[in-house]
Amino acid sequence: MADKILILTGDAAETLEVFYPYHRLQEAGYEVHIGAPSKKKLQFVVHDFVDGFDTYTEKPGHCWDADVAFADVDPADYVAIVVPGGRAPEYIRNDPDAQRIVQAFMERNDPVAATCHGPLLLAAAGVLDGRTSSAYPALAVDVTTVGGVFEDGGGVVDGNLVTARAWPDNGTWMKAFLEVLENARVPA
Repeated sequence: MADKILILTGDAAETLEVFYPYHRLQEAGYEVHIGAPSKKKLQFVVHDFVDGFDTYTEKPGHCWDADVAFADVDPADYVAIVVPGGRAPEYIRNDPDAQRIVQAFMERNDPVAATCHGPLLLAAAGVLDGRTSSAYPALAVDVTTVGGVFEDGGGVVDGNLVTARAWPDNGTWMKAFLEVLENARVPA
């Protein structure tokens, strides 16, 4: 049986930040589950950068079924978690079960990946104090406000934590995360 990885997300997550790690981790041999506030069909979005706009734009993206509700997740069933960005982290950060899951992985020093707005969940879970994290650059203040160190990079590694700015960093983010996953494996 393949090791399992959980993606913590919800409606309005950035499509590319969910699907790229989902498929890349499957390709690397992991069983990947989508966790959300409830087990339902999720509506993702597409963020793009348009000349003349001060921030990104948002359009409807793909839909995908959640495999498990946060409340039903036993962190011991998974070897790692991924927190994509988009708007989902803005509200899942308030979910006590999402916070519980993140805290369990950080306490065990197991691999955690987050990108774009994903570090909002890490901040709400109280796990960024003293840690270096990337995020969507507008969230630098959110990282530093909770005692973290913001680094504007695409595959920022701080021990078990791998973070990035947004979907243009998907390649460097997942490359770094796969290296952390490989180094975390315990020989049988």
